[in-house]
Amino acid sequence: MIKTYVAFDLETTGLSEERDSIIEIGAVKVTDGKVTDRFMEFLKPAEEISPMITQITGITNEMVAHARNTKEVIDDFMGFCGEEVLLGHNILFDYKFMKRYACKYQHSFERRGIDTLKIARKVHKDLESRSLEALCAHYQIKNDAAHRAYHDALATAKLYHCLGHYFEEKEPNLFVPEPLFYQPRKEQPATEKQKRYLEKLCGWHRITVPEDLEAMTRSEASRFIDRVIAKSGRMDRE
Repeated sequence: MIKTYVAFDLETTGLSEERDSIIEIGAVKVTDGKVTDRFMEFLKPAEEISPMITQITGITNEMVAHARNTKEVIDDFMGFCGEEVLLGHNILFDYKFMKRYACKYQHSFERRGIDTLKIARKVHKDLESRSLEALCAHYQIKNDAAHRAYHDALATAKLYHCLGHYFEEKEPNLFVPEPLFYQPRKEQPATEKQKRYLEKLCGWHRITVPEDLEAMTRSEASRFIDRVIAKSGRMDRE
């Protein structure tokens, strides 16, 4: 098994990499088998975090309200990853989200990766669940903040070590990094009309204009406009 990699995990507003947003990135850098660096950042989504997502992750709209500029966070995360192999639990879910953001901000994110879920499905057919939570319980890996990105990334790195200890000799091919494939649908940038309307709308309702307004896509701008209108409607009723 590889000894140097970046284990990462994301928390998002939903399950669709095309419609939903990243709200937290967590990662650990492992070098020669030892954790040497970590990454933890909130991102402010274009839409509000739903009560269901808050219930699952514990992340509220207030917690992400003062997050750094999204492009800066993505730029920093790309630098953190470098060209290292990626590790994740159900890694394609997280990779698809991150690839879309990387493309939006003109980063190449062609990577090789290892999926601990794929390994677990092969070697743990005896378990009722191969979720990260279930596997951590099976291997007695402590994860006091499940469904928070950094803690899940760290737990995934520990799980990978456990799986390798017990199964690498029997199933060496499962521990070899493979290319990760995903090509995001090319999105059109927000129109000037959308951006100017959004600025006026924010001014009317005393809402801060998004920092990444100039980098917004048409769909992101449309969702943000809908969010402002919906929020102002609730305020009027109150």
